This record gives sequence, C-alpha cells and structure tokens, in this order.
Amino acid sequence: MNTTSLKKADLIPPDEYFLIQDLIFEWARVIDENRVEDIAKLLDSQGRYTVKSRFNHDRDLPLAVIDCHSAAQLRDRILSMRLANVYEPQHYRHIISGIQVMDREGQIIHTRSNFMVVRTMDLDGEIKVIFTGQAQDIIQLHESEAKFKERLMVFDSRVIETLLVIPL
Repeated sequence: MNTTSLKKADLIPPDEYFLIQDLIFEWARVIDENRVEDIAKLLDSQGRYTVKSRFNHDRDLPLAVIDCHSAAQLRDRILSMRLANVYEPQHYRHIISGIQVMDREGQIIHTRSNFMVVRTMDLDGEIKVIFTGQAQDIIQLHESEAKFKERLMVFDSRVIETLLVIPL
C-alpha cells in the first residue's frame, strides 16, 4: 500500500486503533502487575521480541540484550527467570507515550511509541528510572484481536544499570 498519498488518519479506523493501543498497554500492564507469564500470549506464535540499545540499532549492529524468535522462546525465558534467578523483590511501572501509526500493509500495522520504565525496590522503596526508549512494533490484526508480529524495544542508554531479566 502506498501510504504517501494517504493521511495518517486514513490508515486505520478508530476501532482498530483501540485494539492496537490495548495490546501495547496490556504488554506493560502484565509486567507492572507481575503477570509476566501472560506476555507470551500477546506475541504471535512465530513473533519476535527484541531488546536492543539505540547505539547498536542506529549502527545496524546485531547484538541484542534479548532476542526471542517465538512466543515459546519468550515463555522459556520467563520460566527460567521465575525458577533460576534470585533478586530483591521489585515493582515496575511503564509510562507509554501516544502511539503513532507509521504504515499499514493489509492487516499488518507498523507503530511507534516511546516508553519509560520506573523500578521501585520492595525493601527500601528506592525509585529509579531504569529504561527509556522507543517501541517499534509490527502488529497483526485478526478480526477483533491484535498480536505482536515483531516487538523491538530500542533503549536509549548504552548502559544497563542491572541485569535485564524481566522483559521491557
């Protein structure tokens, strides 16, 4: 589809936009509510979830902090996080910007949104911004459902303050 002749508002009707918005917000909500196991249900079975630094992304370097090539691989990562990792209890809060529709190819929607992740430590209550960046999503619409085909989280810093265990 040639989107250059279309206005952004013509790319997607409001009901589809709300499906996309709910999908992006639900991703953040399952992490923030410590229901991380539910995140894989939001990814297409053959979908890809990648977390990469802006430095590497801008230079087209392949190294990613997380790179899951299927919902099953993401589920395995989360299971190992729950069983193998030991860390102080903490809580996350995602702040997501407005969601911009960039392109549409049939039922495939390309979006961009910004994110900030704040972590609160359970024991001492310390609050810290741990990530900021941009989500570059490819979303598949299926009638009244939306799933991520690709979710690329590009974080701004070249430094990760602590081990990145929980998905962004």
